[in-house]
Amino acid sequence: MAIQQGLTNSFKQEMLQSGQNLLTDTLYMALYTAFSDIGQLTTVYTTTNEVTGTGYTAGGRPITGATINTDVDTGVVYVNFNNVSWPGASFIARGALIYNVTRSNKSVAVLDFGADKSFNSINNTVAMPVNTATTALIRFP
Repeated sequence: MAIQQGLTNSFKQEMLQSGQNLLTDTLYMALYTAFSDIGQLTTVYTTTNEVTGTGYTAGGRPITGATINTDVDTGVVYVNFNNVSWPGASFIARGALIYNVTRSNKSVAVLDFGADKSFNSINNTVAMPVNTATTALIRFP
């Protein structure tokens, strides 16, 4: 099985039950190798097939700068975050898991980079998509 990008099923359910607050909770991004099988069925952070290497600590790094907006024309509510960087990095990752530390490490979303990404002194950032109703990381139609 391979990494499957998207919001996790448990996150979608928890959002309808007031289970997570993306503006006030502490979120992290952990990175994974191509051998990982994280996806929509992932419910919590896992160390299985998590990246190892210089400049990477298990559990990943915090995600900051959450913004929640609504496109008044389409009704799409969307969320985005600041980019996440690993200074002094030397490792390869295929995807990422965003998870909520405040809520017992519950999963939020999985990212598939589409190919292995080399993190190094030049390329060490996961760039978040443009913050719009059609491109933001998290969107609710």
